[in-house]
Amino acid sequence: MEDPIAQLILGCAAQDRAAFRMLYAESSAKLLGVTLRILGNRTDAEDALQEVYTRVWLKAVQYSPDKGAGMSWLIAMTRNLAIDRLRARKPAQDKDEAADFIVDQAPRAETVLIAKGEARRVKDCFSTLEPDRAAAVRGAYLDGHSYDELARHFSVPLNTMRTWLRRSLLKLKECLDQ
Repeated sequence: MEDPIAQLILGCAAQDRAAFRMLYAESSAKLLGVTLRILGNRTDAEDALQEVYTRVWLKAVQYSPDKGAGMSWLIAMTRNLAIDRLRARKPAQDKDEAADFIVDQAPRAETVLIAKGEARRVKDCFSTLEPDRAAAVRGAYLDGHSYDELARHFSVPLNTMRTWLRRSLLKLKECLDQ
């Protein structure tokens, strides 16, 4: 099977501007995701992406389809550039100084107590539903089952399942609003 990204990179190596535009259209969203995940800042990620495509234009002649898929080559180049930028922007810190910037990820006691109280309220409200309706709501909204799957599981028509879920959600909302 032919790799269309590899063909576009080879087109860039031949200085084909149309191939470069198509390569950008086909790969920029994925590569932006890579830079954004590494750099954590959209502006920095977009700047890095621009540099990636400059490098692609200049280094496309170094690409060899024999060594791997075109998208893999682009991702590796993007990842390396983003990591280099990340290293360059973080000044070396003393270990004790770095510890001052570590954020405690554990929830605060107040947050935990509120969450437990809310969970109890939700559980109590679920108990006001008929067991099959509660199971259908859990299946749809917690387990990710489709309405069609639930209708087959409970042996009811699809529209009946939709009605069950809509009415159950309204009942839950009413209970939680009290």
